[in-house]
Amino acid sequence: MMNYELRNMNWDNKRDKLIVLSLFFALFSFFSFSQVTTKVDTTKIRIGEQINYKIEVEADSSSLVVFPEGQTFMPLESVEALEVDTTKKDSKLKLSKIYKLTQFDSGSYTIPRQKVLIDDKSFYTDSLKVDVNTIAVDTTKQKLYDIKPLIDVEKSSSNWWQWLLGVLLAVAIVAFLLWWFIWRKKPLTEEEEIALLPPYDRAKLALKKLDESQYLIRSEVKEYYSELTLVVRKYLDEKVYDKSLESTTDQLITRLQLLKEGNQFPFSKETIHNIETILKRADLVKFAKSAPDYALIEMDRATIEKEVDNVKACLPEPTEEEKLLDQQYKEAQERKKKRKKVILTVAISLFLIIATYVGFGLKYGFGYVNDTIVGHESKELLEGEWVESAYGFPPVYIETPKVLMRVQDSLPDELKDKFERTIFAFGSEQQNISIGIITTKTKDAQYQQEEGNIEENVSQSIEQILGEWESKNVQNIVTKGEQYITPNAVEGVKTFGTGDFPIKGTDKTLKGEYAIFSFATKETIIHVTLIWAQEDDYAQEIIDRIIDSMELKSDEQASAEQEE
Repeated sequence: MMNYELRNMNWDNKRDKLIVLSLFFALFSFFSFSQVTTKVDTTKIRIGEQINYKIEVEADSSSLVVFPEGQTFMPLESVEALEVDTTKKDSKLKLSKIYKLTQFDSGSYTIPRQKVLIDDKSFYTDSLKVDVNTIAVDTTKQKLYDIKPLIDVEKSSSNWWQWLLGVLLAVAIVAFLLWWFIWRKKPLTEEEEIALLPPYDRAKLALKKLDESQYLIRSEVKEYYSELTLVVRKYLDEKVYDKSLESTTDQLITRLQLLKEGNQFPFSKETIHNIETILKRADLVKFAKSAPDYALIEMDRATIEKEVDNVKACLPEPTEEEKLLDQQYKEAQERKKKRKKVILTVAISLFLIIATYVGFGLKYGFGYVNDTIVGHESKELLEGEWVESAYGFPPVYIETPKVLMRVQDSLPDELKDKFERTIFAFGSEQQNISIGIITTKTKDAQYQQEEGNIEENVSQSIEQILGEWESKNVQNIVTKGEQYITPNAVEGVKTFGTGDFPIKGTDKTLKGEYAIFSFATKETIIHVTLIWAQEDDYAQEIIDRIIDSMELKSDEQASAEQEE
């Protein structure tokens, strides 16, 4: 009996424990219960219209709920994601978020399953089919218009005019200095004006200046007689005997006597005698320190002027031939002066050009200066006006020397219903630089990549690009690979190396380097291809700048921008 009661008590205790455990699990399941549902306002839209895709989550108030972010609804595009709406229902929270989706191509599309995170668990919505219909246009009622012509967009001004203004200013300054110091007709000095006078006028002017001097006042008789005799000696040197200045008095008088006797100059005896007397008196003053009185000095002064006049009267008139020779001599002298100015101008100009070249060469490098003077395509691209733009979708933000142009896609017809590919490219004329952006995305959810296959699919697409290069006769391709992260922290793969790329229109090849930057999601694979000449330093700088500017938007970044 006691054993029975003990068994009953044990059974009652076990049952009570089972009840408590059942209540605990029931409460736990009640508090941990979560539900994810989706709603759309319509499944049939016209091109460009929007549908409201609503995700509702019912969860505990302490649960952390993360809704889909970014372009996860491909092939439909997310136009806007509204704020999460929260309502309280009993002890639970009901969270809902609306996404506005659209599509600009007609067809039937499937919105893929969306992942919602509740705490650390993943919940998936059902996929949904949406039909996008074309808009019927009644051409009898709707007017048709021609396509608007292209509008020329004025390029933003560059600073080339500043360089041109600087060069013109430098040339103007150099030209002004050359004109001022070399070519300008300078005003003549007093000595130059006197030198241009005829010998007779110069002699008369020298006597006048001697009268205005202070020699006699200061009792400087020696200096006075030196200047007085120099006047007559210079005149005779230019018009009669060309060695009058270095001849002694006796030698000069002897020469004058011979000229008179030879009937070359009809000098009178008195003229020769007066010149001899004054020259010998001047010798006594200079060497014997003789001191004639002022009356004799004045008489000698008057005699010299008189004899200069007499000598001039004895001189024969120049013949036409002599005048012509004199004119030719003057013209030859002018040509000589002009030639000297030209040589001096050329020499200074060459010196300035060489000095400028050497100066800039030492500062910037002679190769850079040569390329600036002769011209270099890659250098012009590097220093030109760059363009920053977005290409494809999801967009690739990149800065390039020129705008990338859309290229006709060569995707096979059997794949066009499954995939959509856009290509933007640029290639320099000398083929030193080539830029390409290839975006391939799926049109149908069934072709989306699984998480584990993305890396394999990217590798296959890279191999396909390299295979296409080989088919175009690119040789000796060396390939390396590494992980790459864009400046805005989007992860991708970098494939790089070298190869011999054929030069268009020739049988030659160009030793070049290449880099392929690959990024992928479930719906999209993006390749940014860069090819450049290996020995072109400017091309390397261009590539470095392009790589530094390259950005993509991750799903989280795109979602954050939409919320802003």
